Amino acid sequence: MLFCVLLLLAGAGALALYLMEKLRRYSVKAVLRKGLVSALFVALAACAWYCSAKDGGPKILGVFVIAGLVFGLLGDIWLDLKYVFPQADEPFTYAGFASFGIGHVLYCAGLALQFALPGKAAWIWLPLLPAVLAGLCIGLLEKPMKLQYGKFKPVVLVYGALLFSTVLLSGSMALLHGWAEKTPNLFFVGAILFAVSDLILSGTYFGRGKERPVDLLLNYLTYYPAQFLIAWSLLYL
Repeated sequence: MLFCVLLLLAGAGALALYLMEKLRRYSVKAVLRKGLVSALFVALAACAWYCSAKDGGPKILGVFVIAGLVFGLLGDIWLDLKYVFPQADEPFTYAGFASFGIGHVLYCAGLALQFALPGKAAWIWLPLLPAVLAGLCIGLLEKPMKLQYGKFKPVVLVYGALLFSTVLLSGSMALLHGWAEKTPNLFFVGAILFAVSDLILSGTYFGRGKERPVDLLLNYLTYYPAQFLIAWSLLYL
């Protein structure tokens, strides 16, 4: 438990150092600092999973969350490299979407395997229907939100459905267990922060005039707490 707390504090410190560099300029140094912050949420998840395993053996969710966080780390790197090497913007953007999309698939699979109850399959598939609709709404709201997805629109729609699947499925699993299980409860809060972060990020990627320092700060100050909270949730398995 103490080591988990130390990793959390280290993550906060590394995030501060990253933001100091990122707000000054786009650089390889910023990418490396960002990679360190992301590596720390992976380490926190591994530590939390190890601690929880002492009380009855390792739980399957840990495997999926750690794998999902690793893909999150990769996505973080790809999406920062697109600024350092703007000539390769397209492949890095696609790589980022793919990495985070895989991460959400892993999150959803782990939640379903860990918290589903016999005869309660509807609690898994029912949340996925509004998640798909939410993904479609992201496309329909492109003009009202003054965004231009361009060639990335199909990817944005699929990713949106996966993102909201994590939010709604974690909420469904928390509700299924009467909000008595800390892991899905914390996961749900983390997933909401993740969605808020991505909604902010969509403005910086596909909108105009939305790349102000405050926008970048709000993005990272919702995204990283989301990932660290998801990692921390493994402590209560």
